[in-house]
Formats: sequence, C-alpha cells, structure tokens
Amino acid sequence: MIVLAYVLIAAAFAFAYSLGAHYTGACMGMPYAAGAIRLVPALVLMAPFVVLGAVFASGAVEATVGHGILSTATVAIPLAVAIVVSAFCLTAAYNAVALPTSTIQILVFSAVGAGLGAGVGIRWGTIETLLGVWAAAPFAACGLGFVFTRLLDRWGGRGPAAGKGLQLTGHAAIALVAIGTAASFAMGANDVANASGAFVMTGLFGLTIAGLIGGIGMALGVLTWGRPLLQRVAFDVVKLDPRTAAASQLAQSAVILVSVSFGYFTSMNQALVGAMIGAGLARPGGTVQRRTVRGILAGWGVGPVSGAALGLVLALALRTAHLL
Repeated sequence: MIVLAYVLIAAAFAFAYSLGAHYTGACMGMPYAAGAIRLVPALVLMAPFVVLGAVFASGAVEATVGHGILSTATVAIPLAVAIVVSAFCLTAAYNAVALPTSTIQILVFSAVGAGLGAGVGIRWGTIETLLGVWAAAPFAACGLGFVFTRLLDRWGGRGPAAGKGLQLTGHAAIALVAIGTAASFAMGANDVANASGAFVMTGLFGLTIAGLIGGIGMALGVLTWGRPLLQRVAFDVVKLDPRTAAASQLAQSAVILVSVSFGYFTSMNQALVGAMIGAGLARPGGTVQRRTVRGILAGWGVGPVSGAALGLVLALALRTAHLL
C-alpha cells in the first residue's frame, strides 16, 4: 500500500503538470493575443499566481472533490489512483492534439465511473449541482463578455477606436496583463483539486499541503508545456482587440471566482469561450471563429463520456486483481 501511495503522489503531480499546460490559453491567451505581453513572460508571470491560487483559495473545491463525489468517508488508494490515472491520461491525450476540453468534467466523470466499477456509492446531488454550474457558467460568461465589451466601448469611445484597429496603450496593456494574472490565480483555485483532490479523498494530505503540491506541478506545466494551448486559444477562437480581450478575460475570471467561492469548480475553457462569444456578439459583424468553437464543443462532449468509461474500466480491472 505504501508503494501505491507513492504511485498516487506521482500520478497526481503529473496530472497537475498536465493541467498547468492545458489552461495556459484560458488564463494568458487574451493579453498574449492582444500583444500586451510576450509568450515567455506570460508563462513566467502566470506560474506563481497559479501556485498562490492553489494554496490559498482552493480549499472549498478540494473538499468538494475529496468528500463530495464518492459517498465513502475515505477512498481507497488504489481507487484514487484509478481516478487520477484516468483523468490524467485523457487530459494528456487532448493536450497532445491541442484540444481545450473540460478537465474538470473528465475528472468528475472518471470518479463516477471508477466509483461505479468499485461498487462505491455516488453522491448524485453533488453531480447534479455541478452539472447545473457547468451549464450556467458559459452563458453567464457570454452575457458578461457582451456587457463588458459594450461598457468598454462606451467608456473608450465609438468609431474606429472601438473596432479591430484599436492600438494598445501602455495602460491598456498593464490592465490586460493584470486581468490575466487574476485569471491565473483563479485557475489555481479552480483546477488544482482535479489533481490534489485525490490526496484529500485518501487522507494522505490536508487541504493546504495538497494545494501546494498540486500548485507546484501546475506551475511547472505552465512553464514547460504551455505554449501550444496558449497559442491556440489566443489566435484560433476569436479575432481580438484589446477591449474584447479585456472583457473576455474579466468575464471569465468573474464567473470562475464566484463558482469557487461556493465550493464548486467549472471549466476555465468553457467560461473563456463563452465570454469570447459574448464579446464577439457585442460587435457588428461578429468575430467568432465558428469552426474552431464547434471543435471545442465536440471535445467537451467526448471528455465526460471517455472519463466515465476509462474510470469504470480501471476500477473493474483493480477489482479483478483483488486490489479493491
């Protein structure tokens, strides 16, 4: 069992590393796309704020993952390994093809599939609440993205300055980068539990240490593997100017931080794409790249199904091997 505990720690850390890379675009995509910051400085600035969010603001979400999905008081270490390995493998596969899926949905449904395979009860009330949050978040972000874009256009003046040709001033660049760092903090708070929640499930570590381990893994993923997702979200989903970039990132951060404050996590990518759609709709002619959005939506559909299936298979394999 001690060996399996080390396997769980290694798998969770690797998963956190993958998460850090997976969400770089959702945090720093907007300031990078608008030219407010270069690629490497964006990643270097993002990393410490991810750790801060993971350590100081993730406790409620970690408790939800650790105690709110499966009905057993303490999850057996082999079952936690199955959950983390399932979510990690799928996230890594989607990272390899630069597809911004919802890692949170993959993790939750990996836990559901693994629980069913192991004969452990599922807290379906938590799942229903999460489904409601996930459904509402993109629409809330879309509405906020629309409103924020209109407000910024009104504040900055109409005409050519409100369109794609807007020049990025020093103050606007600083504001965009600040919003990106806030999104990075929100990502640490929102997403670290995907990996570190397994520590809480099994009782290996408390909330703070679990968040720290996961946060360090995420920061390393940002620094060493974040470039592909950052470039995809920054340039392939919506044609941005500084105002729509700021509105989109601000709307995303607001939705995520409100969700986290209630102990629930939701997809950074879904919130960001929803916000970008709202920002695009706020401008005549629409700037949303619909083909790319359709591809991302397909990835969101595949993620939960594949997570549940793989979690179920791994748990059944562990039962067959008499490890559960």
